[in-house]
Amino acid sequence: MTMMGGGFGPQAMRSLRRDSSVTKERLTPGTVGRIARYARPFTRHILAFLTLVVAGSVIVVVNPLLMKAIIDDGITPGRSGVVVTLAAVIAALAVADAALTLAQRWFSSRIGEGLIYNLRTEVFDHVQHMPVAFFTRTQTGALVSRLNSDVIGAQRALTSTLSSVVSNVVMLVLVLGAMLVLSWQITLVALVLLPLFLLPARWIGRKMSGLTREQMQLDAEMSSMMTERFNVAGATVVKLYGRPHEEAESFGRRAGRVRDVGVVVGMYGTVFRVGLGLVAALATALVYGVGGVLAVGGAFELGTLVALTALLMRLYGPLTSLSNVHVDVMTALVSFDRVFEVLDLRPMVAERPDAVAVPPGPVTVEFEDVRFRYPAASEVSLASLEAVARPETSPGQEVLRGVSFTARPGEMVALVGPSGAGKTTVTSLVSRLYDATEGTVRINGLDVRDATFASLRENVGVVMQDAHLFHDTIGANLTYARPGATEAEIWEALRAAQIADLVSALPEGLETVVGDRGHRLSGGEKQRLALARLLLKAPGVVVLDEATAHLDSESEAAVQRALKSALAGRTSLVIAHRLSTVREADQILVLQEGRVVERGRHEELLAGGGLYAELYRTQFSSPAASADAPRETAQR
Repeated sequence: MTMMGGGFGPQAMRSLRRDSSVTKERLTPGTVGRIARYARPFTRHILAFLTLVVAGSVIVVVNPLLMKAIIDDGITPGRSGVVVTLAAVIAALAVADAALTLAQRWFSSRIGEGLIYNLRTEVFDHVQHMPVAFFTRTQTGALVSRLNSDVIGAQRALTSTLSSVVSNVVMLVLVLGAMLVLSWQITLVALVLLPLFLLPARWIGRKMSGLTREQMQLDAEMSSMMTERFNVAGATVVKLYGRPHEEAESFGRRAGRVRDVGVVVGMYGTVFRVGLGLVAALATALVYGVGGVLAVGGAFELGTLVALTALLMRLYGPLTSLSNVHVDVMTALVSFDRVFEVLDLRPMVAERPDAVAVPPGPVTVEFEDVRFRYPAASEVSLASLEAVARPETSPGQEVLRGVSFTARPGEMVALVGPSGAGKTTVTSLVSRLYDATEGTVRINGLDVRDATFASLRENVGVVMQDAHLFHDTIGANLTYARPGATEAEIWEALRAAQIADLVSALPEGLETVVGDRGHRLSGGEKQRLALARLLLKAPGVVVLDEATAHLDSESEAAVQRALKSALAGRTSLVIAHRLSTVREADQILVLQEGRVVERGRHEELLAGGGLYAELYRTQFSSPAASADAPRETAQR
């Protein structure tokens, strides 16, 4: 135990540094009840933990009383046997105290880490079920903070905060009781000095609270700068456009502010410890002075004076911690509330309890009078999770307005039109990244809202314009689509995607790590790996969202060859900016302002002289575009 009984040092310092503004926050009704439900699995552990905490507090108070007995009942009357016996008891209590400390730590870890595990896994699983709209609005760092800082803050409610409150209350009651029994006069003298102890502490605490908030903000800004500059995309931009010296100076200024605040925080902490140590020393001197005079006058014995002084050392720590206990408790409760806030956000796109699998067989995709608007922020996200906390409540404009079409088994349906016409939205509804606002999207006659997510994922495969690869091996990225795939099946998919030769030429083959977002690979290589991943999955419906955009001629040619394997025998929806790539489509849908304004085959639409013909003429009016047309046609 420390000189102040474990409460005077770091624990009291942390308590005073807490942000007192947290007490002004309004908790969601029922928060405490929900916390109790999360604590219920650990009830036995919590009771055992609190019993150990109380036992440790009792030992802290018993030791000074044993010291009194040694002096008054052993040393003063010359009874060596009593001295030896009580000394042995003190030694036994020291051993017991050490054992209690270890046991407390074990129970605390079991409770705390168990709660962290339960909360983190529940939040992670819940977030995985959120719609894409949630992620388009949510600031990733804020969401990660809920899984880290807030979950750990919630865990403290059942470990450090609970144990601190219980141990400090028990210790304060026992210490004050013992001191009053020994000498109420000395106890009053000690309490007279309490304002000299608490008032400076509270003042420093307010200063520390503000500085701690500033320090956290500065740390966040510095970390944000490092994160932006250290990821592959950010580092590339800095290399191409940045000025290294200015970047270093900018970071130096941020780090300098963190340093300066750290120095001030360190000095305030030192002033706190020195000042309170000084007050404690003055209180000890006063007790020795007044008590010594009383002891000389025979008011009480020498051992009583020693015990009172030792108990005094254990009085101020609990008083300091309990003076700020409302902030500690509210901090923990607010952390729980912030975690519950995420858990209470219901996914807009959810699997129905009576959902069924998509009927087997060749896949037909149907859109029947589909209308769609993107949801407002208030429907899918939380203001506190967005970079700019400005919730929107007004309904969004319709992106699709009565879209109807049918893609039969094995057909290629191409979606073309100007930017913002709703092409990507159509494909997002097929894979149920969003749900139609009105109308129906069917796969094999089943409304996608009535289908299980597993069967949808099995039947629909998507390759985006910017293929995303995890920072893992090539093999791991491929088997993400089909975990049980054999190595032979993986290589078959790679060959069909026209990238087997490249992978086999790599020193580590399938074990090659692709880097952050696949940045160790070229754009064409990433696209072909994404196609291999899709082929390994073998879905009935293939969605290609500008899969060949922004590729060089050689990469595009390789991807186009891979696409022939990917689309063979499958129903496909293809978004294409280059109209020459969809000449052989079975049906071309021309979208404008969310409506299908034209439909038909390439030759029919050109002959119609409508928007498609206009887009085609515009695209191939330049010499470079015209030169591309034969090459692209030849590829088919």
